Amino acid sequence: MTVYATVAGVSAAHAVSRVRLAGLAYVAPAVLWILLFFFAPVLIMVGYSLLPLDANGALGAPSLADYRTFFAESAYLGALSNSVVTTAIVVVFSSLLAYPFAYCIACVIAPRFQRIALAAAILPFWTSYVVRSYAWLLALSPTGVINYSLRALHLINHPLILAYNPHATELGFIHFFIMLNTLTIYANLVQINPRYALAAEDLGASKFWGFLTVTLPLSLPGVAVGAFLTIVLCIGDYVTPQILGGFRELLLPQLIMMQIQRQLDLPMASAMSLILTVVVAMAYMAMQRWLKMARL
Repeated sequence: MTVYATVAGVSAAHAVSRVRLAGLAYVAPAVLWILLFFFAPVLIMVGYSLLPLDANGALGAPSLADYRTFFAESAYLGALSNSVVTTAIVVVFSSLLAYPFAYCIACVIAPRFQRIALAAAILPFWTSYVVRSYAWLLALSPTGVINYSLRALHLINHPLILAYNPHATELGFIHFFIMLNTLTIYANLVQINPRYALAAEDLGASKFWGFLTVTLPLSLPGVAVGAFLTIVLCIGDYVTPQILGGFRELLLPQLIMMQIQRQLDLPMASAMSLILTVVVAMAYMAMQRWLKMARL
């Protein structure tokens, strides 16, 4: 019996080892991909950020000089502040505008028409991101449709300067991220059991109060997912601020590109990129509770 038990134990151990090796073989490509295309670039940026350029434009000794320069220069801090403020405005307005749209699709429109409504929501994604930005630039120009309509209604005598300012950038961002937030919120709303709202009404709650106490709290994970995706995509975007915002109030991605294209200062650009990454990480930590709920 002892021999058979030993043999059975060895066989079981071999089976467990084979299962573990098979599992490692399955996850190895994903791990390798993450190491090559995420951790390796981040480590390279960390290395560059610690090697500031000397007076001759060559890489100097390792130091935190670029980080000290960033936090000492008001222009750099202003660009970071502009990026954070712009992203916060875009997140708030895109979420507030997307929620009613998503709620109507999920809870008001008949199920047989929901696919048509979703197609209408996804339709702007079929257009190139750059094309959408230039379309807004044309609409906001002195001869664009907005100024033309205002002058036709005799509300203004001279064209308004609507482009090349932070508000134009925010408008372009909000237009894009409304649709993204609509999809994430809709995906969460359709998972909520409609019997919860009916139970609240049976207990005496009005439809509005039932929405505030049942539907809205349960849909917050979808709002959080859309908000976080908006933060990630908005705070690091370069195209829309460059096309619509101009150079009056620069955002940090624009400064990063200037460091690369004009100054050829890769260490400072790396330091700025890492600071932007830390800001995104802080946003993730602040929203971690709702993001975890979205995964459940």
